[in-house]
Amino acid sequence: MTVADAATHLELDCAHGDIPGAITLDGRGQFDVAGVFVREHGGPIPQGEVPDSHPAKYFGSVASTTMVLTIRLSDSSELIGMFTLARGSSGRVLKCL
Repeated sequence: MTVADAATHLELDCAHGDIPGAITLDGRGQFDVAGVFVREHGGPIPQGEVPDSHPAKYFGSVASTTMVLTIRLSDSSELIGMFTLARGSSGRVLKCL
């Protein structure tokens, strides 16, 4: 996850996500923001291919240097997953080949 003032970008196994704007925490360290989730696939990307993009909710909490993040698609309520992220850690992401 790369966080900036104007936007946040996430890289996941065979997927990525984008959140426009800043992620603001409430008084309990929780957040709930809208963004986009895009499924990826292995192999070449044909010219003109439309990305498998979905509106998504990104929600969770931050405590100290740890974020618990849940991603759920808004158009189908499909739960993508729950992730624990540690500030400064590069994590382990295996992109589709």
